[in-house]
Amino acid sequence: MPQRLPLPDAEALCAALAEAMRPHVDPAATALVGIHTGGVWVAERLHAALGLKLPPGSMDVSFYRDDFHQRGLHANAKTSQIPFEVDGAHIVIVDDVLHTGRTIRAAMNELFDYGRPARIDLAVLIDRGGRELPIAPAFCAHALSLPAAQMLALEQAADGGLSFRVIEK
Repeated sequence: MPQRLPLPDAEALCAALAEAMRPHVDPAATALVGIHTGGVWVAERLHAALGLKLPPGSMDVSFYRDDFHQRGLHANAKTSQIPFEVDGAHIVIVDDVLHTGRTIRAAMNELFDYGRPARIDLAVLIDRGGRELPIAPAFCAHALSLPAAQMLALEQAADGGLSFRVIEK
């Protein structure tokens, strides 16, 4: 059995990510958009910690992925909710784990269907490497290397607490 490294504390990473972002966001003009599902949970935490005025958005990028024809639509597909004006906005896309970059590319494509933001940044709890596209986070709480056969999943407990779990593919 492969040796498991201790996983970082997701709650501590949320707090660290908020502090890293604080000097770079305007509470009155910055909008967060979380990617379902883990990114939505993180965006909700960041929204509260940063005291942002614009309501957070959420998106499910399933239809925008370039591998949709291979993966199909997962059973828990959600609708996207962008409750603010995208044109001219500073938007931070929020996700739990950055890996290949394909999900983020899909998120940007979907955002442009809503309008033309002035700026898009990316905030992630963990960058696990393995990029297939030239996408990098502006804000990242932790970098972690995992074998290709493993996936890092953010989970939310019944009490709302966040934690990570490694899943074998």
